[in-house]
Amino acid sequence: MKKDAKIYLAGHRGLAGSAIFRELKQQGYFNILCKTHAELDLTRQEAVEDFFRQEKPDYVFLAAAKVGGILGNETYPADFIYTNLAIQNHVIHAAYRCGVKRLLFLGSSCIYPRLCPQPMKEEYLMTGPLEPTNAPYATAKIAGIEMCRSYNRQYGTQFIPVMPTNLYGINDNFDLQNSHVLPALIRKFHLAKLAQSGDWEGIKRDEIRFGSISEDIGDALGYSPGEDNTKGGKNRKNPRVVLWGTGSPRREFLYADDLAHACVWLMNQENIPSLHSFLLNIGSGKDQTIRELAETAGRVTGYDGEVIWDREKPDGTPQKLLDISRIRKMGWQARIGLEEGIQKTWQWYCETSAQSE
Repeated sequence: MKKDAKIYLAGHRGLAGSAIFRELKQQGYFNILCKTHAELDLTRQEAVEDFFRQEKPDYVFLAAAKVGGILGNETYPADFIYTNLAIQNHVIHAAYRCGVKRLLFLGSSCIYPRLCPQPMKEEYLMTGPLEPTNAPYATAKIAGIEMCRSYNRQYGTQFIPVMPTNLYGINDNFDLQNSHVLPALIRKFHLAKLAQSGDWEGIKRDEIRFGSISEDIGDALGYSPGEDNTKGGKNRKNPRVVLWGTGSPRREFLYADDLAHACVWLMNQENIPSLHSFLLNIGSGKDQTIRELAETAGRVTGYDGEVIWDREKPDGTPQKLLDISRIRKMGWQARIGLEEGIQKTWQWYCETSAQSE
């Protein structure tokens, strides 16, 4: 990509999209098109087609999606499949019609079967049943992969589907009702640390910035949402953190800025073989149990109190580790380790929470 190429970045406010924006800027790209949902609703086909006709972007990064954790997927399955299918269909088709040179489609590692052999190779796609807790979202992403492949095969486009592992970092979603596991851990430990010191005003500021906490979480913290917590009551309890499941599932994580570097790097590769069937995993190549992850997050945030595992809650897929040998052979690998990435994320979280004052 030339530095003055017109680049449309869909989903620039999200975790992955904002990281791609920072990476493009850092590398000197300056002609970047970004639209908020209010400015361009990607679920409306006519609006998307009008945008592409008017702007005629050279390259597209499709990072826009409706995402969430186990609770969000179980609560809003129809929203997850409809919204993601609509976004993908409209953007990919409009990119073809307007002659976009290359499009990079961001999928998710949840596309692989629930009991997939580990580490998960690209060829394992659709070799077994999906994890039920996120099947609607995964089904939409699988459709996006096949859409890219089909347009490449029929129209000769260069649409590149990539499957990142679990992402985290700056601009992550910390709403405890629908966040993924790592931002939820960071926030729960941060709140518990505030509760340990009796910093109820700090918890209020956190709620303003990152969303209200539920009554059960407040009970674990010894905090009553919406009430004056400076006059005794629940705040006299010892705060504790309650986490879902057994802590035994294994997960791989990738710092979002590493993903962004991979995406821009990939868009600049001259020859990408077999685009008719191409799929590329992007990850760190390392995993750990959720319990080990919690220990690391607790260490980084400085929380040393009680942690309770609610075994009545679901664990999700037993293990998710991507085989990243294909992208390594192409010449790319992650640069930021897990503890360093969590430290960067927590630092941003603290700074952002303080700005809500």
